[in-house]
Amino acid sequence: MIDKTALFKISYGLYLLSATDNDKDNACIVDAFMQVTATEPAICALSVNKQNFTHDLIFKTGKFNVSVLTVETPYQVFERFGLQSGKYVDKFAGFTENIERSKNGLIYLKEHTNAFMSFEVLDCVDFDTHTVFKAKITESSILSIGECVTYDYYRKHIKASVGGAAKGWVCNVCGYVHNGVDLPSSYKCPVCTVDATNFTKLS
Repeated sequence: MIDKTALFKISYGLYLLSATDNDKDNACIVDAFMQVTATEPAICALSVNKQNFTHDLIFKTGKFNVSVLTVETPYQVFERFGLQSGKYVDKFAGFTENIERSKNGLIYLKEHTNAFMSFEVLDCVDFDTHTVFKAKITESSILSIGECVTYDYYRKHIKASVGGAAKGWVCNVCGYVHNGVDLPSSYKCPVCTVDATNFTKLS
């Protein structure tokens, strides 16, 4: 037996991943990001779901930015960038005061983040549902002294503060919470696309 909720015990940070192509900016919330070497320049690895529009932009252009989110990040930021697709909406509409552009022309957050980093992709590895991008850092800056937010903190404090974690169904794969008493058998997670059998009812 495999209890997928055991994966929730792995400590993740939460980041805003941004990319652009032909003046189309997009961003999404990711957690699978890490430094893998201490060489100069540093090499990092980033895993992105192929269903994400940001994935396609990175795959095409070979560059991306990462904004390191803090515990002060409001739920609305996660809602805007994590619970809707850039294929259908402009995620930055009405959000222009909180953003800046780095030297590579990509957006990063100025608030609710303690650092940003720009990357150039060196290689890609296919992992069925995800692509892992090997990338070198090209620019970085400290923006604040705010404490980094983890996935665990987000679920226990930020999402819970709006009542989203108190009822409904939680995705055992990515942690997305579907509000409502019933979960249709045909339902698919809007974040990671798994079916209803991968959801657990919250009390």
